[in-house]
Order: sequence, then C-alpha cells, then structure tokens
Amino acid sequence: MSEPEMDGAASTAVVDPLVPRAGVTTSHNHGGQLNSDGVLARVRSMLPEFTGALRRVAEHVLTDPAAASRATIVELAERSGTSPATITRFCRALGFDGYADLRLGIAAETGRARSAGWTVDIGREIQPSDPLERVLGQIMAADTQAMHDTAALLDLSEVERAAAAIAASARVNIFGASGSALVGEEMQFSLHRIGVPVWAWTDVHNGLASAALSRPGDVALGISHSGATGETIEMLAEASSRGATTIALTSFPRSPLAELADITLLTATQATTFRPDALSARHPQLVVLDLLYVAVAQRTHERSHAAFQRTAQAVHGHKAVKDGSTT
Repeated sequence: MSEPEMDGAASTAVVDPLVPRAGVTTSHNHGGQLNSDGVLARVRSMLPEFTGALRRVAEHVLTDPAAASRATIVELAERSGTSPATITRFCRALGFDGYADLRLGIAAETGRARSAGWTVDIGREIQPSDPLERVLGQIMAADTQAMHDTAALLDLSEVERAAAAIAASARVNIFGASGSALVGEEMQFSLHRIGVPVWAWTDVHNGLASAALSRPGDVALGISHSGATGETIEMLAEASSRGATTIALTSFPRSPLAELADITLLTATQATTFRPDALSARHPQLVVLDLLYVAVAQRTHERSHAAFQRTAQAVHGHKAVKDGSTT
C-alpha cells in the first residue's frame, strides 16, 4: 500500500502538538497522560489543519468512532487508506503517546455516550420522510453530545480570565455576523441587565467605529464558529490595536480569530442534516456565554443584584395584571 510521502499542511499539526499557544491549554490527568475527555471534539477542531493522509484518518475516525476504537493500528490504516506510520503521526498530533492511548480515549468516550443515550443515530442522515419523533431524538442526541464535548474542550481558567476582564471593564464590545450576531445579542442582553456597559455590533462600519474608541481596560468579544469571518476579525483587530482585552469564542483553536485574541473560549459542534456546523454551534456558544455571564455576575454580585432589582422593577408594570384581566 502506498501513500504520499508528505501530508502537506498536516505536517505542521504534528510538529508541536503538546505546545499550546497562548490562551489554549492541553488537558492532562494526574498521571501525566493526556486526558481522554473530548477526543472526538479535539479531532473535529483540528480537522481543518489536516490534509492528505492525516485528514483521511481523522475523517474515518469521526465517521465511525466505535469501529475505530476496536480496530488495530493496521486495520485502521487499511480502512483509512493510509499506513501505520500515519496513524502514529495522527496520535501524536492529538497529543497521545501512541495508538493504544488513542483507542482507549475513543472507547471511553463512546462508552460514556452509549451509557447516557447520546448516540441515538447521531451519525445518521435525517431524511425528508423521517417522522418528527426520530428527528427530535437525533437533534437531542447531537446537541447533548456537543454540550459534553464543549465542556471537555473548555478551559475554565480562560473563562475566569474573561470574566475578570469583563467585570473590571468600562466598556464591552461584542462583534459577530449572521448567526453569531444573534448569539452576541443574547450576551449583550444578559450583561446589560446586570449593569455592564455593553454593546453588540453586527454592522462592520458601526463596529469598527466603536472598536476604534476602545481604550486599555475595555473588552472586545468576537464570536465566530469558524474563526475565519473577515468582518469579525477586522473589528476585533481594531479593538486590540487600541489596547482592549480581546476574547474569541470559536470552535477552532488555531483559527485567525483565536490567534488574534488574548483569551480563547472553545466550543464543539455535532452537525446533523439541515443543521451544518455553523448552525449546530449556536447552542454550545450560548452555554459558554451563559457560563461567562454567571461568572461575571459572581464577581459583581452586589452591583448585579442591585441592577437586577432595578431593571425588574422598571418592567414590572408591563407584566403585572392590574385589573384581574389578561392582555
């Protein structure tokens, strides 16, 4: 069996798999071995970096992780059309010492998923004729898996840093486009209710103007599943050039947006038919931002509580039934 001598851009993925860039950490357990949590999420997040033979291995593992966990290194190489040497490089790219560790990690993850009932037809294509009961089961399974993958990927120390920066900031700008803009507006609403001076920008001209007024101590949050949305990158870069602390919320740790940011918050996705990655990312993004919001509220408890009381009182009259009738 033959394969290309070079794996193209994928070769860069195996040079320093255990040397994280600023803002991205590699999780290890107490024994010094790589933590097996979120193995498949890690493969998905690194998929854009892989080309050639390494990409074929990654795609095969993601297509049928249960089978991959049972295969020998020779079997996995044959099924992916590569070689045992490529499988070894793939393991090292993910931070594992060898194939045995990768198999154990995938087996543990798929085992937990089966026990929790997450894997009901996750990989199956949704057909136009499928009954809604089956569609609901697939969506719930996919979203549940994505939430757990996100929890495994997320670096809580980065969330702590982001929360501290927002709690101390005089101004917070949130940048996003399309679906990410909707997520940004949700975060703006939450922070606004606890008294944080925050603006969400979807128009690049207005966003750039606001970013240009940033000062040291301000915070800029850029949201992009791919981390490659040009408008979001441009607005975050402008804020960064003015001294703002920058935060990226993305699914790809080595994307342009993540490379630009001071702090990176990672999400995982589990795509289904009719819901590609960009749409599937929305719920995990909201979970991470909700965690960040609560962390900010914890740090500003007295101010947040007072703001909640005042804002609730301000809108109370529009919710209360004054004369016993409904409107």
